[in-house]
Amino acid sequence: MRTTMDIPDGIYRQLKAQAAREGCSVKAILLRGARNEIEKKLRKRGRRVKLPLIHSKAPGTLIIDNAKIAELLFP
Repeated sequence: MRTTMDIPDGIYRQLKAQAAREGCSVKAILLRGARNEIEKKLRKRGRRVKLPLIHSKAPGTLIIDNAKIAELLFP
């Protein structure tokens, strides 16, 4: 797909210089930036949450109240 962007002259000069240093095109740098931005948003959504382990003498059953949960989560 084609699109048009207005890039300020100073930024375009920096992009062009970076592309020359890396031996690639300005388009390649812009696409890499777009991919990084999309992947960054996907990574934020897929964060793992660490939960505390609660050991039980009888696995599969655990009697716990809200006070105990608060104590475990907020020591």
